[in-house]
Amino acid sequence: MSRFLHVVAVPEAVATAVGMAPDPVTEDIPADHAPGRVLCADVIAGEDIPGFDRSIVDGFAVRAEDTAGSSESVPALLRCAGRVAMGHAAAGFSVANGGCVYIPTGGVLPKGANAVVMVENTEETGDMVLVKRPVSYGENILLHDDDYRRGAVVLPAGRRLSPRDAGVLAACGRTSVIVSKKPVVGIISTGNELVPVTATPGPGQVRDANASMLAAYLREYGCTPKFYGIVPDEHEAFETVISRALPECDVLLLSGGSSKDDRDMTARVVAGRGEVLVHGIAIAPGKPTIIGRIDGKPVFGLPGHPASAFVVFIVIVCPLLDRMLGQTKALLHTTRATLGDNIPSQKGREEYFRVRLVNGTAQPVFGKAGLLNTLVASDGLVRIPSGCEGLELGSEVDVILW
Repeated sequence: MSRFLHVVAVPEAVATAVGMAPDPVTEDIPADHAPGRVLCADVIAGEDIPGFDRSIVDGFAVRAEDTAGSSESVPALLRCAGRVAMGHAAAGFSVANGGCVYIPTGGVLPKGANAVVMVENTEETGDMVLVKRPVSYGENILLHDDDYRRGAVVLPAGRRLSPRDAGVLAACGRTSVIVSKKPVVGIISTGNELVPVTATPGPGQVRDANASMLAAYLREYGCTPKFYGIVPDEHEAFETVISRALPECDVLLLSGGSSKDDRDMTARVVAGRGEVLVHGIAIAPGKPTIIGRIDGKPVFGLPGHPASAFVVFIVIVCPLLDRMLGQTKALLHTTRATLGDNIPSQKGREEYFRVRLVNGTAQPVFGKAGLLNTLVASDGLVRIPSGCEGLELGSEVDVILW
């Protein structure tokens, strides 16, 4: 069995995981279904946007030079030649010296105009308009290619699309986009002590919290989780469910069964069916994590405790998912905070400590190993580099938000 319990540094573990990632598989989907998905091809502007010079305020289209020196006490006096109608070209209108044309927000700028005076800064008297504030060249107007010029990249490949991007796609006339398919990630829970969420635990039993937690995060990350239930600590049963899951999944998460004891099946089964690349990472929590490969597909043996499993998932598994999705920017969100207390740590391992955010302060959430309440009480994690023996009160830290 390769590298059994040979502890490696976090960067090496991440590189091993990412190195197994297959290229994204693409599909063409409706643009209004695209938010949350990752683009696999640049979206290019097929035309100038907005396509015509227009006003961004309600007011009067003018020549900026005609408003020079105007004020409340000495307004510029311009003759109004008419009104631009929304949704129509400004044909028939032009702004000559000393003239102006009324224009609504979004209206087509008439020929000869080079600025728009806000209606609030004007007063109408018959067909005359008193301009009480000067405007500069280009003020309050949007040129035909100010948003996007034809041939420009509107949305780059690797971007995770947002609802606001759907609006941009619509403005570009795009009804569909090429995105990466959602990786199917199988979740197999192992352990004689586990019972389903719907069951009442007996003595020595606990409900399977990991499967629900991992599935929820996978959905948020743009993947499709697939449950394979709870498998007892029996070699044959474990092999059977893995054989069923592999053809149906792109990645397998094996939750539990990775600790260093004589009941550990995960490493033996993975090694028997494929290869164990890593068994042991210098990370806390999550040291006994397994990284392997079966039939060319990534397989991860995650710790049994939810907090440990979650840390390993975001630090080790998510970079692999990013590569499979073609995502150029990690989905993890961070915020800057000041540490509210000392956090001790063991040098030589990368540690992730739970913290609660209070008015810009990251307050460490101390608690015994194995407690679930610290997950609820915390807002995120603070990373302590492997070369540090902890972090001191008052340190500036990046908090990885849950």
